[in-house]
Amino acid sequence: MKEFLQKKIKNEKGLTLVELLAVIVILGIIAAIAVPSIGNIIQNSREKAVLADATNAIEAANLFFAEHPDKTTVSLKTASTEGGYKLEPEYLQESSLTSATVNKKDDNSLTITFSGEAGKKTVSATDATKKDLSEKTDVIKIGTTSKPSK
Repeated sequence: MKEFLQKKIKNEKGLTLVELLAVIVILGIIAAIAVPSIGNIIQNSREKAVLADATNAIEAANLFFAEHPDKTTVSLKTASTEGGYKLEPEYLQESSLTSATVNKKDDNSLTITFSGEAGKKTVSATDATKKDLSEKTDVIKIGTTSKPSK
């Protein structure tokens, strides 16, 4: 009996070609499912980052309007208000937004009009409130960008 088992153990060489192909096919199927899912997760996180930057811009504008109560509009990067005021870099350090303007309404509520790049898409909104940004309402538009291919 011992000789029989030793003979069987010696004949074990490894995986057959069919077993190896089966493993490769299974790994291929898993990769085909996982790669697009991971791509969607990354794109969603980029879109959420732009919305978070817009929320940060509203908060920075809140500080700006506290220091300048007579002003009603402030831009993100360009000095479009009287006196050359802008949010970056004094009130907001860095932002992924390409453009943004925050307006103070008569009731002291703030709205933002912005656009920002989120990977292959552009996220934008007109007169969005902080609540609109947190709830991702219909005010927010997410569309594809028209970047030239390399």
